[in-house]
Amino acid sequence: MKQLLFGGAGGASAATDLGLLVMRLVAGLGIAFGHGIMKLPPSEGFVKGVVGMGMPAFMAWGATFAELGGGILLALGLFTRPAAALILFTMCVALFGVHAQQPFARQELALLYGIIALLFVLGGSGRFGVDSLIRK
Repeated sequence: MKQLLFGGAGGASAATDLGLLVMRLVAGLGIAFGHGIMKLPPSEGFVKGVVGMGMPAFMAWGATFAELGGGILLALGLFTRPAAALILFTMCVALFGVHAQQPFARQELALLYGIIALLFVLGGSGRFGVDSLIRK
């Protein structure tokens, strides 16, 4: 369980771990403060959109938490894999639900954040994150 929650890229070079740190900070803070904080509290239109996709209304709060809380956790490198999994799920809903019929330019941001989240789900935080301190 510890490996699942706090595992990271073992044996990576310092340069790779530095790259992961920069990616975590930019993506985590970007999604948290560029998108998640704007959904707090979820607007009536956002809630209606979530319900319109067949999901319960509380999932609007779930998306807000995934983007804001998950983004902050990702930036810190704390519970990186679970936080990234929440972000990945939210980006999949955005990509395949909200933006499915829209041009690629409208899908691109959800795709990019989703791919970055997938990287951290699979690889963990790297050595320059709180997870690394917990692993030790």
